Amino acid sequence: MPVARRVLPRLGPVLAVLALMVCAMFASAPAPAHAAGAGLDSVAEALKKSPVYVDPRARDQLSEADAEDLAKKIEDAGKPVFVAVLPEAAEFPPGTLMRDLRTQVGITGVYAVHLGDGFNANADSSVMSRNAVGNLTGAVKRSHSGDPEGLLTAFVDQATQQAKGQAPATWSGSEDDQGSGGAAVLFTVGVVAAAGAGGYALYRRSKKKRERAELDALRVVVDEDITAFGEELDRLDFHPSEPGADDAMRQDYTHALDTYDKAKELMAVAAEPQDVQPVTAALEEGRFALAGLAARRAGIPVPERRAPCFFDPRHGPSAMDAMWAPPGGMPRNVPVCEADADLLAAAQEPMARQVRTAHGSEPYWNAGPAYAPWAGGYFGGAGSMLGGLLVGTMLGSVLNAPSAFADTAPVDSAPDGGEFTGADFNPGDFGGGFEGSGFEGGGDFGGGDW
Repeated sequence: MPVARRVLPRLGPVLAVLALMVCAMFASAPAPAHAAGAGLDSVAEALKKSPVYVDPRARDQLSEADAEDLAKKIEDAGKPVFVAVLPEAAEFPPGTLMRDLRTQVGITGVYAVHLGDGFNANADSSVMSRNAVGNLTGAVKRSHSGDPEGLLTAFVDQATQQAKGQAPATWSGSEDDQGSGGAAVLFTVGVVAAAGAGGYALYRRSKKKRERAELDALRVVVDEDITAFGEELDRLDFHPSEPGADDAMRQDYTHALDTYDKAKELMAVAAEPQDVQPVTAALEEGRFALAGLAARRAGIPVPERRAPCFFDPRHGPSAMDAMWAPPGGMPRNVPVCEADADLLAAAQEPMARQVRTAHGSEPYWNAGPAYAPWAGGYFGGAGSMLGGLLVGTMLGSVLNAPSAFADTAPVDSAPDGGEFTGADFNPGDFGGGFEGSGFEGGGDFGGGDW
């Protein structure tokens, strides 16, 4: 006992979580992702043991192999994301399905349901913001209409990156892992206690490795932006002592040089993805200074301070707003430079800023949450106008969420993702109508107040 009392306090919450995992190992075996169903209670019981459930009557929507791949993807990410594929049936009333499912599963997390031909998702706000869930849901529905497997995969890819918390302990149980008596239980607890600190260290190393990979990808893009800004300074060919130069011009030029140096210095010491945001903010400020200097030298009014060109911030401050729509999305006004405005007026698509992704070169708004700090520096950060401009795109799904730019500490009273809370959750997180999003293509859950 004295030894145990000395060890347990050091393990702290890690041991507590792992102890729950041990208990789950002896509770019951996990239902397979394609387990037979007999109502919402069966769906909930299955999701307590595995992240993906497919009703036998809905296997034409998601095959057994695809369901297993999806479950593995979620388990590997270690995030509380639950996916259910269900048929339209009386036992799944669309008006209250999401709230009832969350109640019966009882675990904080992200819940995605494919019902018939429709799709919807909700989440506890401590795990993923309502804006992020709504934007992501709309984006995947528009980009994967009629393709349930592609839709669910796209949703899971993004949700597992954005969701806070960790996978519920109940997913770890299996019959093969159960012991045959008290000695096996004691042995397992001992192993868990010994591995607790090491397991947490592995988790931290994994998180750091992912952040380093994201920062490396961002570094390529930001270095290109810094180089482009330096080339603009050279092309300007301004000399503070040149004929006609005044104090205002010299001030603009000095400010542009200072922001250029600041961007390089900040990028040199960047240690995590969020550190990129002040770098691109400095570049945006420097480009506005250059625009003011160019106007003064040309003898024309200094332009008003506007957001950078939406299509490529390297174009400098925007000159006007113009209508644009992402593929399959609704039109919206975006800030554009004069050249891109002319292209849009001629019904041509401007060349968007391309960045590297696992799937090749993509416009930055299709690159996912890793590029949120880069875009946030140019367009104002979390809660800025860019989240509204990019509704219906992958990046737009995260720009309104605080977690897109910083690791925000959760409120003390808010449960972490993966914790069991039963029916004690905010119904507002699983409520509200579809507000015009609908389930495109028919088969939606219906209207009404959730």
